[in-house]
Amino acid sequence: MAAFSPEPPDNDGGGPVKTFLEHLEDFRWVLVKVSVTLALAMLVCLIGANYVIAVVKWPLTRAMVSRPGTNQVVSVSFGTNHLVNFQPTPEEKQSLNLGTNRFVAIIVEPLALGTNQVLGWRVNPDPGVSGEARQMQVELVNLSPAGGFFVAFQAALYGGMVLAAPLILYFIASFVFPALKMHERKYVFRGMFIGLGLFLTGVSFCYFVLMPVALSASQMYSNWLGLGASQWRAEDYISFVCRFMLGMGLGFEMPVVILTLVKIGVLSYATLSKARRYMIVINLILGALLTTPEVVTQILMFVPLQLLYEITVWIAWYWDRQERKRAALES
Repeated sequence: MAAFSPEPPDNDGGGPVKTFLEHLEDFRWVLVKVSVTLALAMLVCLIGANYVIAVVKWPLTRAMVSRPGTNQVVSVSFGTNHLVNFQPTPEEKQSLNLGTNRFVAIIVEPLALGTNQVLGWRVNPDPGVSGEARQMQVELVNLSPAGGFFVAFQAALYGGMVLAAPLILYFIASFVFPALKMHERKYVFRGMFIGLGLFLTGVSFCYFVLMPVALSASQMYSNWLGLGASQWRAEDYISFVCRFMLGMGLGFEMPVVILTLVKIGVLSYATLSKARRYMIVINLILGALLTTPEVVTQILMFVPLQLLYEITVWIAWYWDRQERKRAALES
């Protein structure tokens, strides 16, 4: 008879197999570490909430508004502060002598008149500064006494999730990896690395390219409806921008999910090829749900998602071809 051993057999990871209660205890500690890490990250972002909000507001400063027609547009600024954009009347254009350029930038500055200080103005000849007349002029406001605290908490929540994400992924990986075999760990680690890169690519594309266009389209659509769009609720703006970027990042994760299903045999190249027409419809629906109800931003989101799907289909075809060659050699 074989001697009874109190230790359970070893798994592929090299350590003893743990009991259910031990796994439950480890999972509890993972939740504790994740919660503490997220709370500390939120506290840090709450202290620096003004910097987090400045980052979220950056796409708003880069959004441009299309101004149809030929009327002259004047942008007025005082130092580094932009004051107002306006379209002068013919009488004002003649009296101010603003020139023939459609977009004109005026700088208001203090002047010395004898012993007195007065405010004067001059036309800025820099053509780059004239582009301020095409920028969106939207003010983010709080409409309640406690609005500032809610905005700060919202910024801390989203910022804390981003700041704590690497440590949270590490804690989850340290809990899951011991249960995986060596070759499974390799695939999971590779998938996490590629997935993180795709997620950051999607968020960056949304932040630098898509978001200014979407914000500009939102204001123009409001103006077309005859509604004022010079002030937005700060909490609504932050929620819209953060959810938009999160949705775009998750959309870029699609190749990792599909290729993982191909690797484990749930999907195949033939299935993906036949589903191409359905994915076109699905990506168009995602573009409509995650962006503003405007065609340009929907197309800007649809194109990279569909391109990623086509790359995924090509990779699945390559894997299928390699598998058929391997099977032919073995037979």
